[in-house]
Amino acid sequence: MSVIASLWSSFDPGLVFSSPMMLVAATFQLWMLIDAIRRGEWFWAAAIFFFSVISALLYFFMVYRAQGPVGGGTGGFELPGAGERRRIGELQSRIYHLDHARDHLDLADIYFAKGKLDKAEASYRESLKRDANDVDAIAHLGQCLLRQKRGAEAKPLLERALAQDPKHDYGYTQMALAETHMALGETEAALAAWRLVLANNSYARARVQYAELLLARGESEAARHELREVISDDAHAPRFQRGRDRVWVKRAKKLLG
Repeated sequence: MSVIASLWSSFDPGLVFSSPMMLVAATFQLWMLIDAIRRGEWFWAAAIFFFSVISALLYFFMVYRAQGPVGGGTGGFELPGAGERRRIGELQSRIYHLDHARDHLDLADIYFAKGKLDKAEASYRESLKRDANDVDAIAHLGQCLLRQKRGAEAKPLLERALAQDPKHDYGYTQMALAETHMALGETEAALAAWRLVLANNSYARARVQYAELLLARGESEAARHELREVISDDAHAPRFQRGRDRVWVKRAKKLLG
């Protein structure tokens, strides 16, 4: 039986505080329960509340770790190859002693992945001071500015990166440019950019936003085709990919519904 449900049915403060393990288990289970409710994961919320702490552990590894904390990160806009959290201290030490452009870039990518966009922007700019032609720093700064709703500043950076490498970051930079065109109201340019992405990739992020533009133009059947592809691909995707694309699959189902 769930630790939370057990305590709820027969609450005994003395029992809770005399058993540290029960207190830890209940705290962890409550944490995962609240997170599941905030995400709208009702199946998981029910499993965590009514069943054992094992349900909370499964949720932690299958959902929480795959998607990150609610309100943190960048909601499906992750950069490929971003570093691990534990590397921040190491990179800061390397920057202090060596001050290499690449270390500033790696630190910026970690901040970006964690949603700390102000810190990410500052580190990207420090990297570019040391290597003004680094295509990764140029493109990632553009993405960072876009996420701060500064599309007009992001656009020339993304275009400059793509001029150097049209397939940069496996199409992620092209996707960012498409989103920049959308943010600036440049619909035709956005459609062209999405088609370039989808010519070489099948990202859910690209298909859903492309479909939204098609729907806005009244091209309903073409849009539905893209959305069905998103849902079909998700059914056969590996677990890590399904966690990453969850936000886009939900949006695709909502648009079809």
